[in-house]
Amino acid sequence: MKFFENGDGLTEPRGFFCAGIHCDVKGKRDGKLDLGIVYSSKPCNAAAVFTTNDVKAAPVLYSQSLLLNKNAKFHAVIANSGNANACTGKQGLADSKKMGTETARHLKVREDEVLVCSTGRIGVTLPMSRITAGIRDASEDILGEFDGAQAFQEAILTSDTCTKSCSVKINTGRGEISIGGVVKGAGMIEPNMATMLAFITTDAAAENEFLKDVLKKAVDRSFNRITIDGDMSTNDSVILLANGNSGVEIAGDDKKLSDAFYQGLETVCQCLAKKCVSDGEKVTKLVTVCIRGTHTNEEADKVARCISNSLLVKSSWFGSDPNWGRVIDAAGYAKVGLKFEKIDMFYNQVPVLRKGEPIESNKSQWKEIVSKRTFNITVDLNLGDGNAEIWTNDLSEEYVNFNKSE
Repeated sequence: MKFFENGDGLTEPRGFFCAGIHCDVKGKRDGKLDLGIVYSSKPCNAAAVFTTNDVKAAPVLYSQSLLLNKNAKFHAVIANSGNANACTGKQGLADSKKMGTETARHLKVREDEVLVCSTGRIGVTLPMSRITAGIRDASEDILGEFDGAQAFQEAILTSDTCTKSCSVKINTGRGEISIGGVVKGAGMIEPNMATMLAFITTDAAAENEFLKDVLKKAVDRSFNRITIDGDMSTNDSVILLANGNSGVEIAGDDKKLSDAFYQGLETVCQCLAKKCVSDGEKVTKLVTVCIRGTHTNEEADKVARCISNSLLVKSSWFGSDPNWGRVIDAAGYAKVGLKFEKIDMFYNQVPVLRKGEPIESNKSQWKEIVSKRTFNITVDLNLGDGNAEIWTNDLSEEYVNFNKSE
């Protein structure tokens, strides 16, 4: 498997085209790209994972309804930034449907062959006259096969500071397949998933049920392993499209081939998830929290999330303060029956605690480690074989200032 960080992402697999244009969703006339289309002329099998929030945005509900058909095929995804179309009532649902039908009309496909995504401010209706004009322009770019991969990546951004993409190529022995992906997401990020839109394409052929199974597994090991601020969005969506242009068919009964495809998919998802955390709103640190030695994996996950979402812990990371007491306190209120006298803790590979006893002679090394842009924290409870890993970040003064108003 060959891995490619950044790059075009979605158009690396054969047969996919993208477009990104400015249609002034927010009415600021700032020229920001804010509407994009992913398209395959060949119909795609598809799978998706959406937010688990009880409050779901209109495009999530609309796309979920299309995916209820187990035999569904799709040609395109239409997405806008700047407006989430969430909590917008019947009008919001009608607007999501219109986004899909207008895209289908211009691309000359069926209206139930277009998925819809939105991201941005909650509680504001979409400016549909500008949206529909943008769909027309973006569709013209798609049908003209313009090189719009980078433009699409820009069009889905909100508070992100950069585009995020990657791809893999896998030599299967039957031919080469590619998997490419892009993601946006910088705040309101706490699984399940994030305020995040992720789009993944592949030129492999695979049935919907297989895609659904592998995508859920890959999301659980990637996008559901990140937290920035502990908030869950109304619009989270991860969509996987497979157009089969490689001629290589992936089936669950061919374990070697299906495992290779899954590893490629997981690699793409994990890369994109880490990029989200690294580009979190006003963050200065990317921290991997590793929990070992719990009775179960579920207990380890609970401890990892308590540490990762603790405002005190995150604030100390921002200040480059190796305050292990705050980390252990957060682990304690996870209430998994830990025994302090059994705990081992490390910053990177440098011991902080051994069986609950601080290794004060390492204090200068702790400070040096937590002053870096990236570092690991490992807490071993020494109670069992459970383990979990979360990717998270610090909490800066700038994050608070940035989110005081929208």
